Amino acid sequence: MQLDRVALQLYTMRNHLTTEADVRSTLKRVAAIGYKAVQISGVQAPLSEAELVSICDGEGLTICSTHEGGAGICDNPQAICDRLNKLGCKHTAYPYPHQPLDTIDQVTDLAAKLDAAGKVFADNGLILSYHNHAIEFRKFGGKTALEIIFDETDPKHLEAELDLYWVQQGGGNPATWINKVAGRQTVVHMKDYGVPAGENQGAFCEVGNGNLEWDSLIPLLDKTGVQWFAVEQDQCPGDEFESVTQSFNYLKTKAS
Repeated sequence: MQLDRVALQLYTMRNHLTTEADVRSTLKRVAAIGYKAVQISGVQAPLSEAELVSICDGEGLTICSTHEGGAGICDNPQAICDRLNKLGCKHTAYPYPHQPLDTIDQVTDLAAKLDAAGKVFADNGLILSYHNHAIEFRKFGGKTALEIIFDETDPKHLEAELDLYWVQQGGGNPATWINKVAGRQTVVHMKDYGVPAGENQGAFCEVGNGNLEWDSLIPLLDKTGVQWFAVEQDQCPGDEFESVTQSFNYLKTKAS
């Protein structure tokens, strides 16, 4: 893992991205921490793609990926492709199911929609990925929904954007899943899985402060073709800037 391939998923900083001034000051601080790339998500300020590119360029930040609305991806994929082209970005991810996944028919229906949308992305020279949570680890006929989604789609049309915290929360094994999608994953989400004192349920924590085995996972991610390592923390215990600084400083010790 090269340090300039460590990105920050901006959803983590969503509370600091409500106005143009917020976006400018936040991205300046993100760059000062050492991040060289960002994934666009959670930006609430009404900025055009050109304005976002200008701000990121001014701070030396590459836009490596985005998250876009699930309905938009499935219903109007060309519009999302046009947005990515304006951002100078080759990759987006379907962030969360926009329809129920309560039956196998619903899962296969979503897979068909994603495959069709992913073909549009591929035809535009772009990449669509699927970002998992724990919900996709529900099983149907002995297979998880996530396995069905990847089995029912062409790897040329849909990649994985594994969120390793949610893999673990869902009962999956992060290393096993990294191997499952080897060669089919450009971006990975890195957040750590902690268990607070007195609790039985996992909680989000800074990379390096939880129980995921990064010493083995990072080399495996490298080996299987991951290009961007996106730090994300859905909820931080205090100041978000402090949390993303801790994660970056930990990953700095693991960079090659």
